[in-house]
Amino acid sequence: MVNFDTVKAVPSADLLTPGNAMMLFVDHQPQMFFGAGSTDRASVVNATVGLAKAARVFDVPVVLSTVAAESFSGPLLPQLREVFPKHEIVDRTSMNAWEDQALVDAVKATGRTKIILSGLWTEVCLVMPALCALAQGYEVYVVADASAGVTPAAHEHAMQRMTAAGAVPVTWLQVLLELQRDWARTETYAATTEVVKEHAGAYGLGVTYAQAMIDPHAAG
Repeated sequence: MVNFDTVKAVPSADLLTPGNAMMLFVDHQPQMFFGAGSTDRASVVNATVGLAKAARVFDVPVVLSTVAAESFSGPLLPQLREVFPKHEIVDRTSMNAWEDQALVDAVKATGRTKIILSGLWTEVCLVMPALCALAQGYEVYVVADASAGVTPAAHEHAMQRMTAAGAVPVTWLQVLLELQRDWARTETYAATTEVVKEHAGAYGLGVTYAQAMIDPHAAG
């Protein structure tokens, strides 16, 4: 029931903000991409880099992790590394990132309780840390288009499993725009629209057109 006396124009505590969220990127590596068949790999790369740039624009804490980088899976996705060239990468042996103490310590060190999670593969290296983090009280937002599984069914069933456990499915563009949330927020307006133009496909082209032909400040 709505209490009209308490209805105000204020954001919900459920919304992601630069002050309450962190991003965890898990196993965006060549070998993992080789096996990812649930969607177009180039789209996953684009979404992952767009998400990473959203973190950079809003200074959201980031944890990067790989599995068996030197012996099997290869280095972190170069385009992702380019966004965070100086970030430490937590390399693991465990498929479940949440069983690696260094990774958990890195997540804890951010002091954030909302985890924006993406990675490969959805049904293995994503679902396990998501369930573990949820069980320990974190809120988990799974970036579906910056993640991929071995097959469409594997990805979808893993997303369903995480959602049933309490995770929130989102997309990279949704995260970016939720962090911006107000086009009058001038300190991040230009950087946000640049990420949109670089990675948001038709929407990005629309922003480019609007800014060139209608108003240089056009965006939403």
